Amino acid sequence: MEIQAKTTFVRMAPSKARDLARAMRGLPVGEALKLVEFNERKAAFYIGKTLKSAIANAENNAKLSADTLFVSKAVIEKGPVMKRFWPRARGMASPIEKKMSHIKITLTDKKPAAK
Repeated sequence: MEIQAKTTFVRMAPSKARDLARAMRGLPVGEALKLVEFNERKAAFYIGKTLKSAIANAENNAKLSADTLFVSKAVIEKGPVMKRFWPRARGMASPIEKKMSHIKITLTDKKPAAK
């Protein structure tokens, strides 16, 4: 059985969160939580919230125990981009792109295949 949780429109560039999500894949939920809680990056906070939401979905909706769950997928997708401008010399402007991300975590009760 697969359980999902999704967090959308996170104000963070997807490239800054993908390596942490890649490290979580295939881990048991307890180890994934440790990995996220002891990491100081901004991405760890949002991925941790999404992971806790997925665990709560599994326990409340599917009546699964958190001890038997594994992270099967942790995907950081590109979201919309807010376009802003920064004033420069001689009346010019430089573009600024404020990127957003969508975080999707899928848990499963079967141990995933080796990486």
